[in-house]
Amino acid sequence: MASHLLYNIEETVAMILFGIGFTMLLLHRNLIKKIMGMNVMDTAVYLFLAAKGYIQGRMVPIVTDGIQEASAYMNPVPSGLVLTGIVVSVSTTALMLALTIRLYERYHSLDLDEIFMQVKKEERS
Repeated sequence: MASHLLYNIEETVAMILFGIGFTMLLLHRNLIKKIMGMNVMDTAVYLFLAAKGYIQGRMVPIVTDGIQEASAYMNPVPSGLVLTGIVVSVSTTALMLALTIRLYERYHSLDLDEIFMQVKKEERS
């Protein structure tokens, strides 16, 4: 079993990173730490896709030296998915940080429990 984990070290690290990010997302009450957990999860997914897209002994999908057989090149789709995911991740992170700033300006806290308590107080009055 351990040899399989070492053989697939990139995938193993990606799964561990995803678990760390998911744990941060679930257990922390601070909004910034939750955003950090989401970014760790994103990075784990990108690492997993990149590891799955890499094929030992193949070249990047740019035709060089007149070699045109598809079997000589790696699949470009995982790389494209990673790039697209990074763009989406950056914009999502920017939106989450902007909303977090607005919450902090209104409630003077980044702790979700405190924000929920203040919202309930506002609803009662």
